[in-house]
Amino acid sequence: MITILGGSGFIGSNLVTHLARSGTPFQAPARDEPLTGKPLGHVIDCIGLTADFRDRPFETVEAHVGRLLATLTRCTFDSYLYLSSARLYLRSSAPAREEDALGFEPSEPEDIYGLSKATGEALVLSLGPKGRVARLSAVYGPGQKDTFLALIIEEARSAGVIRLRTALDSEKDYVSVDDVTDLLVKIALGGRHRLYNIASGGQVSHKAIVEALAGATGCRVEVAPGAPSVRFPAIDTSRIRDEFGFAPRDVFEALPALARRA
Repeated sequence: MITILGGSGFIGSNLVTHLARSGTPFQAPARDEPLTGKPLGHVIDCIGLTADFRDRPFETVEAHVGRLLATLTRCTFDSYLYLSSARLYLRSSAPAREEDALGFEPSEPEDIYGLSKATGEALVLSLGPKGRVARLSAVYGPGQKDTFLALIIEEARSAGVIRLRTALDSEKDYVSVDDVTDLLVKIALGGRHRLYNIASGGQVSHKAIVEALAGATGCRVEVAPGAPSVRFPAIDTSRIRDEFGFAPRDVFEALPALARRA
């Protein structure tokens, strides 16, 4: 039995679809459904805030730590897989590996996300062999909302112009939600390690993304004056490649279909 927490979100809902298609026994309890005392089997915790974490620091910590702590102390389970973020590598050197030391600055509002996720990771890893963590890069796919890619696709379609607030040479690592859901199930049910990067392993510039969208939609691209360059370090994916034979899908092959669906 797999229990999905946060099953109504982007990753959680895709995970529900994946498990239903595969015939794997699972449950996806509603947000307010009492879980105390219930056997949850193998938990995949998809709860979290994304784009609005800067404006909702208290809610961010509650989502990443408060609810997690309540589940860990009140419920029974066979294993617990906590979804974290490759955003924790913002100040790391490339390639970012699972064992790398992480750097945070509590006075920086941007770091509330990473600090709260890192606290959640520490709680789950304190469980010993029962606890695992997956650090996800920028996940894309049908149904995505409030992500950089989702927002610029919507701009391209509805306004005919993409307005970037970060420089064209900014970079992200994009990984397909289909790849993510497949890996999460494999890790939850039998991962040999306690910490995994889930990413494509390749950096993609904003310039390449908006050029592909312009070709698909005919939109224009504008960049705000003085837009900063934001580059996350390249992410090492040797662990998922060696253990699961992982080969990532290509974000550029998915962009035309994503643009049509938006």
